[in-house]
Amino acid sequence: MSATTNLKVKLFADGADLAGIKEMYANPMIKGFTTNPTLMRKAGIQDYKAFAHQVLEAIPDRPISFEVFADDFDEMERQALEIASWGKNVSVKIPVTNTRKEFAGPLIERLSKAGVALNVTALTTLDQVRNVTARLASDVPAIISVFAGRIADTGRDPVPLMADAVRIMRDKPKSELIWASPRELLNIFQADSVGCHIITATNDILKKLSLVGKDLDQYSLETVQMFYKDAQAAGYKIAVKG
Repeated sequence: MSATTNLKVKLFADGADLAGIKEMYANPMIKGFTTNPTLMRKAGIQDYKAFAHQVLEAIPDRPISFEVFADDFDEMERQALEIASWGKNVSVKIPVTNTRKEFAGPLIERLSKAGVALNVTALTTLDQVRNVTARLASDVPAIISVFAGRIADTGRDPVPLMADAVRIMRDKPKSELIWASPRELLNIFQADSVGCHIITATNDILKKLSLVGKDLDQYSLETVQMFYKDAQAAGYKIAVKG
């Protein structure tokens, strides 16, 4: 396994806990940030705009994505333009479809041609990657987020799909591919191996970076010691019949 210093893929932190975001900002390995309405709701965020401005005050110089939450494309566009105005380091997350499975392509094209940095999110197929890539302006930065973790949840290997997505997106050199929703630290190295530009992961996964290259015999011993310590702390006993 390659050392983390040799990684070409950029690490983004995914979350909506302000303290956790600040913690990751202190780590120079973390090159950007993403969030979404589900994470924000879980974190108890009630004022979307106020939270976003708190984050931008804490993170003034690294990319961060905030997502629209409308289901109507006209309202999505209004929200996108507002969100884009919040900072030069902001990318606007647009879902690949609305809840009625209507492709967001025309909106993506309008916003991209208008110079809005987009993060098109919730993709799971190569057809979606092709269709979104075709709508992006060649001279405007953009991100495409393919949810490799959700693909893996269905029993499919996401690695070949992500490698194909990298090739498809070469037609738009200012666009970058995100390996989204990773399930384990290994996914970082998988994303790197296929040429993914970015992987966005939650803090609990990113905190495992210190384990990279750890001696496995030592890790085995520490596991045994953990089991023993917890059994002792719990006071477990097995009575032996005389």
